[in-house]
Amino acid sequence: MSAISDRQRQLELEPWTGPKRHYDIVKEGVIALVVVSVIVVACAALIGSPDVPALTFKGWATDQPQNFVATTVGELAGTTESAGYGGPYNANGDGQAIGPINPAKVVGVHIPIDTANDFVINPLRSQQQPQVVTDAINQWESATPYQRITWATNLDNALNDPNGANGDPSKVPNGDYGPVPNLATGLMLMAQSGALDGILPAPGQFYNADNTKQILFMGDGSYLDDAGTAYHLQGDQWGMMNETGNYPGQQWLMPFSFWYQLPIFNSDEESGLAATLTANGDIYILTIIGVLFLVFMLIPFIPGLRSIPRWIPVHRLIWRSYYRRG
Repeated sequence: MSAISDRQRQLELEPWTGPKRHYDIVKEGVIALVVVSVIVVACAALIGSPDVPALTFKGWATDQPQNFVATTVGELAGTTESAGYGGPYNANGDGQAIGPINPAKVVGVHIPIDTANDFVINPLRSQQQPQVVTDAINQWESATPYQRITWATNLDNALNDPNGANGDPSKVPNGDYGPVPNLATGLMLMAQSGALDGILPAPGQFYNADNTKQILFMGDGSYLDDAGTAYHLQGDQWGMMNETGNYPGQQWLMPFSFWYQLPIFNSDEESGLAATLTANGDIYILTIIGVLFLVFMLIPFIPGLRSIPRWIPVHRLIWRSYYRRG
């Protein structure tokens, strides 16, 4: 093996004495550009991603007003996923953990979000409202925290009663709801006008690329989830879409998405290992991807893995003329 290696190094140092031919790198570059351009245009025309307009609160409140109102009430009552998410948004949940390691608790709350104020009260306060909505805001803010939760929870329970309103605000029976119905209706009208889309990110800031609040609020309802289902983007559908303006798209999520398809990470079990992995799937999958990334990055330093090219010498087939001379 040492003699062969020495011979190879000697060949690499010797001047080339074989045949030569003219090579036009500019011509080859132009040909490659034309071929790739034709392929890209053809693929874009035949199988390109649809240019779907961005989801907006105006669209949500217009297309699904009942769901928008029900979600708004849930934000006030603190029953939505965002309200009980935990770190980094609030302290109302434990967050996902891998064994004794709980990053959400270690990091703590560093993006504080109060769903009632940030999603409902502050947006309503940011613009002039009808007198009935203004009175409702004042009544809400002058009440005790216990009274606010009582009002909102009463309406939330009534709205989601499968034997009663079943999500329809017009079928909610009379009850002690305080100003919550007027707050929810006022926010719905504000959303339908398009004002909420510009107010919710960060009032007073012209440039803002932080969409955290919009995504959390919209994700608490069914509008975003329904759109994902319609375009086959749910986890069990393996869909991916790269829309115009949404660089870099979702293709880079494929290594992550693969693991979510495994039954052990999407189990319906209520206890056991599968239930634990499903409930903490995000952190386990991120850990798996992190370990694989480190393995690929450190392949040149890992005994055994770095020797695979010698055990499976595919490169010798590709450069067989070179190794034949050696």
